[in-house]
Amino acid sequence: MSFSKWLRIYYNKTIESIAFYPAIIAIGFLALSWGMLVFDFSEYGKHLKSNLSWLSLKDASTARTIISTVAGAIISLTVFSFSMVMIVLNQAASQMSNRVLKSMIENRFQQVILGIYIGTTVYALFLLSTIRDISSGIYVPALSIYLLIVLTVIDIFLFIYFLNYVTQTVKYETVIDRVRVQTYNTIERDFAEIRHILPSWINDSATIISAQKSDYFQGFNTKRLLEITESNQVQIQFLFPAGQFTLEGTPCIKVYGKNKITPELLKEIADCADFFTGQPIDRNADYGFHHLAEIALKALSPGINDPGTAVLALHALFALFDYRKYQQLPETILNDTDEIAIFRKSSNFDKLFNQCLQPIWNYGKDDDYIQSTFLEMLNQLKNQDSKHLYFSLFEAWILKVKTHQLSLKR
Repeated sequence: MSFSKWLRIYYNKTIESIAFYPAIIAIGFLALSWGMLVFDFSEYGKHLKSNLSWLSLKDASTARTIISTVAGAIISLTVFSFSMVMIVLNQAASQMSNRVLKSMIENRFQQVILGIYIGTTVYALFLLSTIRDISSGIYVPALSIYLLIVLTVIDIFLFIYFLNYVTQTVKYETVIDRVRVQTYNTIERDFAEIRHILPSWINDSATIISAQKSDYFQGFNTKRLLEITESNQVQIQFLFPAGQFTLEGTPCIKVYGKNKITPELLKEIADCADFFTGQPIDRNADYGFHHLAEIALKALSPGINDPGTAVLALHALFALFDYRKYQQLPETILNDTDEIAIFRKSSNFDKLFNQCLQPIWNYGKDDDYIQSTFLEMLNQLKNQDSKHLYFSLFEAWILKVKTHQLSLKR
């Protein structure tokens, strides 16, 4: 693995980590504490404390007591708050799907709250190390301590709001809607109107690149690949859509070019392809469809037996299918001269539709609620298909549901 690929992978892992935002915020609070101390011990700060007696803390031991109490209280608040988060995550994994854990862990609001708690603690501990036993109160960082008290009050109100937020987060409809919105945003950002254009070089002789390891193909570094195709006069074809699991040694990339293709060039192209475990919705919208299908399946399992939640997931699925029916991830990527430089496979609507809905139907086809939901949503989706691209698909599903309903009545 090249250094640039290693750096790209670990950069993505770092910014997606639950600790990234808290670390940045904590560093910000550390800088704030240093700035406040500089201000506290500046001539203006000393003058301000000398003229405003209520801003002065002359007893160093009192200052230490205040800071120690605040630091201990905020640490306890942090532990309690995120024990609740762990309970929520465990409940979501057991009753819905562990696929939703990533979106819940990556929740920015939770990370910001954690960062503010940790930052307040860092601020307090840094202040504690600066208290000096000098008779004049102007050498006790009173201004910084009063700011610490304000931050503590803010933390308490954030804790109250956080309690309400966590109770809302664990609701099925909240989790389902979050997955739906994330998937919708990825489709809106990455997808375009369906266009099937085969490049002229697709039938030329090509050099094969095999998968470097057994893992999920997650996409590629588009910018770098375009630079490679331009500088080396080559074209690239990816044989699998994003999300496909490939075994090590499986042919996955074809490289076309009139000039000699060197092993170094092949390695450079291979390093641009990303293979790693996980199902990040922000990289592949299809993962969102599968997550919703898994939530519905878990809700219909004998241990949960909650058709209502399955119906919520079905509604979200059909809404996304309705939005996606005329869009797909563009198969062709053009270079600066508007020529096709990269060709990739895009997931098929019919295949994705069957992959998501067939298991749900198999689990819940004997439930009246599930039957009526399937029939109602399929009819709506068929009516929304003004271009009649999927008429036979929807008709086949409607016939399947109606046939099963008739067989149960006999």
